[in-house]
Amino acid sequence: MKYLSAILLSASLMLASCNSTVPPQKEDTRSPQQILFEDGNYAMFIHFGLYSKLEGVWKDKIYYGNAEWIMNRSQAAIPVEGYMAEAASFNPSAFDADAIVQLAKDAGMKYIIITAKHHEGFAMFDTAASDFDIVDATPLKRDLMAELAEACHREGLGIGFYYSQFQDWTAPGGGNGPATDPTGRPVSFDEYFRTKCVPQVEELTTKYGEIELIWFDTPGWMQQSYSQELVDIVRKNQPNALVSSRVGNGLGDYETLGDMEVPVANHDGRWEGIDVTQVGWGFSKYDNEWKTPDFIVRTLVSTIARGGTWMLNVGPDSSGRIAEMAAAALRKSGEWVHRHPDAVYGAGPSPWGYALPWGDAVVQGDKIELVVFDWPDDGRLWVPGLKTTVKSARLNGEKKLKFNSRDGWLCIEVPAARPEPFASVIELDLNGAIDVDGTLAVDPSTTTLVPVEFASAEGCSVKKSGWMEKFGEWKTRNVALDFNEGATLTWTMDFKEPGVYNIDLEYLGAENDDWVEWHMSVDGKEALIDQHGATVAYAWYPLGWVSVDSPGIHSFTLTPAKGDIPSARVAAMRITPVNL
Repeated sequence: MKYLSAILLSASLMLASCNSTVPPQKEDTRSPQQILFEDGNYAMFIHFGLYSKLEGVWKDKIYYGNAEWIMNRSQAAIPVEGYMAEAASFNPSAFDADAIVQLAKDAGMKYIIITAKHHEGFAMFDTAASDFDIVDATPLKRDLMAELAEACHREGLGIGFYYSQFQDWTAPGGGNGPATDPTGRPVSFDEYFRTKCVPQVEELTTKYGEIELIWFDTPGWMQQSYSQELVDIVRKNQPNALVSSRVGNGLGDYETLGDMEVPVANHDGRWEGIDVTQVGWGFSKYDNEWKTPDFIVRTLVSTIARGGTWMLNVGPDSSGRIAEMAAAALRKSGEWVHRHPDAVYGAGPSPWGYALPWGDAVVQGDKIELVVFDWPDDGRLWVPGLKTTVKSARLNGEKKLKFNSRDGWLCIEVPAARPEPFASVIELDLNGAIDVDGTLAVDPSTTTLVPVEFASAEGCSVKKSGWMEKFGEWKTRNVALDFNEGATLTWTMDFKEPGVYNIDLEYLGAENDDWVEWHMSVDGKEALIDQHGATVAYAWYPLGWVSVDSPGIHSFTLTPAKGDIPSARVAAMRITPVNL
């Protein structure tokens, strides 16, 4: 298999060896799969299975949310026999592996992971371990995994397979599946594991050439010995392939964060974020909440800036086609990716460790790529805490920009008009190694978002909170909760300029729509008191104006003083300069 990153690396090494004036580069000992995962930074996820035939509808009832869970008792509770019978009329003949691969390339993605078997137990490949598969149970009789693998190999993309190792809702003995076979004989999980799971993982790792990874999911209560056995199979048949952390029991080669999760602060280690182009993963005909090109570019860059790689899902419909709305958004955002490859491929995490008020930053070698999502209105882009002096600043790799540095702040003069949609990139060439003071800084000309992750907490806790909106549509964020009497959240921040700043607070409260009185102090002196109702959803509430009397470091302390304090959960603060 050919991998673009490995080819570029090989070419650079050859050039170095032919030119004695260029110092030889350190040999990269990573496997092609590691290079693709760590440097490619962008992949396509595909959820495609028998559930795709139903498109989120069963017996004329719409089931909103994750369409791939429609069989489950928490959704339509479709009986095993009735669900399996749907395979007889499942004919996704429009599935075009070449078109999917081309779409991934247009989007700027470097590999594809597709569901070979999801929780429903239906195999999208030709398997000898079961007749419940795309070749034996449907009129299509095509091994779609083989077609996609061949197309990826031919076009230089990586290919990997999702496999639900624990959950199997149609196989006797499978997790959350039938406890007995059709004759009434009890079947254990171990029997399912030996007769279906293990043989199918063997097939996926031996029949389709070199693969990028096996993406296991939902290990449930599987013992470590089961997880280890699956890892050993991958190691035996595909020595260089990666294994996702969702194989369970602390195993795997990298961490997959929660669905739709992007950390606020840089996250250490090898990890990926995953998201969807609709609300759910499998295609739903009534789900028209498509992710925009702007969302795709922002989330891709934000994930890379936090130190991860990103995988974005598409779900083919019952015919096997990817919806044009999703495809159009991928192509449009892909135009940006292809214009700014240094902001994506091989890019490292932000030296600040968090997003900046106007966008984010990634590192490319010894340069910093500033990715500006929200273009400044006053023609000045403020960059805090950069200790290394700047040699040059170029907009979108071409136009030289003027800049100056003072008191730890870099000010870049930028055009008045936004140069391009979604984001513009300013490349900083530095006079030496990158050195950044990561103190949280308040921008002098635009709103600064200050999450609770960056506060010191006394008398309360900062924890991850998760909830579902539509079924399977997970939302997660870190919040401050469990407030005791006198509890405080204190942010220490660097202000470029003294002045008046408006403070907004994002929080939720009690189900009875009670209220909370908040006190805010600046450098230990009471600055404001305000009271607001608190609803069950996170919302922004204005607390008022505060004065900062000098540039430099200041501390802001928030205290819930009265009202329904135990129910309050604080997510973030916003600080906006008031132009007086």
